[in-house]
Amino acid sequence: MIKVFRIKDLIKYFIRVLIPIVVLLIILQTFSKQKNNSQSISLKTQKPLIGCISDTIAQINIVNGNTTKEEKKTRFIFLSELDIMENLKENLENNIKEDDVQNEIEEKSEENKITVEEAKTGLKTEVIDSGVAARSTNEYHGVQINNTSDKELNEDILIPNIDINKSNVIIYHTHTCESYTPTEQFNYEASGNYRSIDLNFSVARVGDELEAALGTYGINVIHDKTYHDYPAYNGSYSRSLITAQNALNNNQGTDIIIDLHRDAIADPNYAPKVKIGEEYVSQLMFVIGVNHDNWNQNLKFAVKVMEKANELYPRTF
Repeated sequence: MIKVFRIKDLIKYFIRVLIPIVVLLIILQTFSKQKNNSQSISLKTQKPLIGCISDTIAQINIVNGNTTKEEKKTRFIFLSELDIMENLKENLENNIKEDDVQNEIEEKSEENKITVEEAKTGLKTEVIDSGVAARSTNEYHGVQINNTSDKELNEDILIPNIDINKSNVIIYHTHTCESYTPTEQFNYEASGNYRSIDLNFSVARVGDELEAALGTYGINVIHDKTYHDYPAYNGSYSRSLITAQNALNNNQGTDIIIDLHRDAIADPNYAPKVKIGEEYVSQLMFVIGVNHDNWNQNLKFAVKVMEKANELYPRTF
């Protein structure tokens, strides 16, 4: 039996049959990419089905000879719908890429997740002799103090008889990009000499660790990671002063604000370090400025912290 179709009807038939097929293939392709990218069907690397359909329509027009105004209109509508399918496919692929980026961010966050462990006490502590003479000028109950100011220190000034509001702590970094010696396991892209804008490998990460540790005691921590030494190093303290003042203004009643730094000494033969148990760690140092009215309170606070540190990890010489 022979059946005769008008070209207009044939094109409409293609529209009704092939568009659902295109949609189905796009959906199948999307799920296939999510399951196995290596086995995915790419409408871009292979000859697109949409291209094949366009070729078919072109052949139909050639066979038919003259293309009527109505046929041109029908073909235009058909191709417009195909363009919509292309846009749909592109949007789906972009969504998949965005999901991949989000998954990568989450994976990195999981890798850098901070796990707080309770500090072990009762371990032997010894200061490693670096061959450099101690520079302390004063001592209070084992706390070594190197006074380079014009202030005269006595026991009344050093005794840590202060009450501190510990409910809030502010942490910031004048030199936010200060980083550490990279290793094979912990490597990073440097932005300068022992500097990095990657906050996972700079002193800001130390701030994260301190924040997490204080959080286990129910202490609320405001950790500001603003870059003050990038892109310019000069003027870091002027910029960080503004951060500190804003943080104090926004958190009235906060007694503790810490400008957390990394010791700049990189020479292993000079840098002070301590062996606690079987681990080598850096010594803790407080830098106290004296050109303000509360310098003595800051000094007493530092002595109080160091007293506790020496109690937990007694020094042996």
